Amino acid sequence: MTMTDDNGTASASVHNKTHGPAATHPPAAWTAGGVPAAPATIDPALWPGVAQPPSGLKADVAGKAAGLMFRGAVKRLPLRVEYPDGSVLGMGGPDAPVMTMLRPAAFEARIGDNGLIGLGESFMAGDWEASDLAAVLEVFAASVDTLIPMPLQKLRSLYLPRTPRQERNAEQNTRSNISRHYDLSNELFSNFLDSTMSYSSALFPGGAGPLSSVAWDSLAEAQQAKIDRLLDKAGVGEGIRLLEIGTGWGELALRAAARGATVHSVTLSSEQQALAQERIAEAGFADRVTVALQDYRAVEGEYDAVVSVEMIEAVGYEYWPIYFQTIDRVLAPGGKVAIQAITMPHGRMLATRNAYTWVHKYIFPGGFLPSVRAIEGVTQQHTTLRVRERMGMGDHYAATLRLWEERFLARSREVGDLGFDAVFQRMWLFYLCYSRAGFQSGYLDVQQIVLDRREAQL
Repeated sequence: MTMTDDNGTASASVHNKTHGPAATHPPAAWTAGGVPAAPATIDPALWPGVAQPPSGLKADVAGKAAGLMFRGAVKRLPLRVEYPDGSVLGMGGPDAPVMTMLRPAAFEARIGDNGLIGLGESFMAGDWEASDLAAVLEVFAASVDTLIPMPLQKLRSLYLPRTPRQERNAEQNTRSNISRHYDLSNELFSNFLDSTMSYSSALFPGGAGPLSSVAWDSLAEAQQAKIDRLLDKAGVGEGIRLLEIGTGWGELALRAAARGATVHSVTLSSEQQALAQERIAEAGFADRVTVALQDYRAVEGEYDAVVSVEMIEAVGYEYWPIYFQTIDRVLAPGGKVAIQAITMPHGRMLATRNAYTWVHKYIFPGGFLPSVRAIEGVTQQHTTLRVRERMGMGDHYAATLRLWEERFLARSREVGDLGFDAVFQRMWLFYLCYSRAGFQSGYLDVQQIVLDRREAQL
């Protein structure tokens, strides 16, 4: 994996499967919340945006201004922000989420220089802690439209970083963008995913109890229920020719093949391809399933059904027409499409479509979340496909992410033994909690969407 420097360019290799900076030095200290503590010294070659806060006159001025805005904003939020001098800000009571400031000046310098990118980097660096990180981030997610005064929101494009050209999802960039996340290590993902190796929202049954307390033991079955619903909606059964865009680690292809379908699955992750092929061969379905290392735009042939699970998020705003045009081009007459997509409100999507965020810089380069309205508009304008049915299940994703987070924390030593240092682990935890906060606050949703070419009913 390569991380990015403050300008978003590739800088240094942090990890590969056989060696890494922490391979023989797993984190030895944890915070009260079970989070690996940030090291006292962070290697700037590995973590150039994290090792030191911005410095200099410009950084000092921006930091002071950001600090004033942050303090003003949190005074009206339902949380507690505790400072080293004993002062506490926020409207939260004794049971409210607590954000503990350890290095306020560094925190303010980072958010002054990089906005919300700085919020994540300051956590990675250990400038602040939280015993319940997702709860703190949920408060911010629920108030995201009002944290920054409206006049300053309109000016943010003038001072916040832009997406690096090499991270746009043109065909020459997509392989490297995907590799930076999905080729980290199959072993890393196996440490927090269930036995199905499904890396998307599960769908828990109604009898599973409150989603806020579903247990780990129910996750694999709920992942299979999610897949089965998509396959049912796409009409996948005996003799069906199925195209899967985004293989993951092969669970959907396995379940489709078990129904008697012939599957062509495409991925840009060599790590995922290798493990998916291994699992498919072990299950005896190698004659029914092909897993190709291929860009979706290069797919040829004709298919009775197309299924794609949480892959549209990696396509990029300007490439959504091509994504749906490709599906339209290969879909046989009478065929059906079923996709699972993380979505955001349409207005927020429009306001952030040119933003470069912490998630882009550290987790998913080139990604962007659509709105349901955008999916409907793109398909109506550029294809013969039409949205026929959709089901929101954002609360199920919050539950899925909670289980992943708990598992990841429980496997911290094992992750460290793979070569992922404490800064990486804090980054990954922030990503899981940041995502869960989005679903718990309602800022994000996940939809199962069915499309076909039937004429609209009068």
